[in-house]
Amino acid sequence: MPCRVTDETYVRVGGKWRYLWRAVDQNGRFIDFRLTARRDAKAAKAFLKQASEGARLYRPVSICTDKAPGYRKVIQDLNHRRDPHFDSILHIDRKWRNNRIESNHAALKRLLGTRQSFRSLRSAKATFAAIEAIRTIKNGHISNKAPGVRSEIDFIRGLFGEAA
Repeated sequence: MPCRVTDETYVRVGGKWRYLWRAVDQNGRFIDFRLTARRDAKAAKAFLKQASEGARLYRPVSICTDKAPGYRKVIQDLNHRRDPHFDSILHIDRKWRNNRIESNHAALKRLLGTRQSFRSLRSAKATFAAIEAIRTIKNGHISNKAPGVRSEIDFIRGLFGEAA
């Protein structure tokens, strides 16, 4: 059953706290991330729309979140837009169900170190894109890739160019 787990955590960008929204699927595969200044329904809607467009392979059957009120309204709106008489996406807001992404946040924070701060939004986005790409490769979540370090280097070069 396709399920997405979404959650947000805090990071410091330009001296201000920002929300890092992240989503993974039922197998722990990374879907997408977004940095926002607020944690409200508008930000949740933008993130879920971005994550849905990024994962075009399937439409989620359920979305697991924490109990943030913004998610409930956004998922109800998504369901109403698709079919007003039927909830096609089940919203699960049990705290223990999103443990997969909570532990994923902890691993990400360990990678960032104690500083956990960025000077600009651009550098933060670039850093998170690179971290998530490397973690996706390391976890074996890439298909159609030849085995070996050389193929990983070629894959990264294809994503980020010659600077990689």
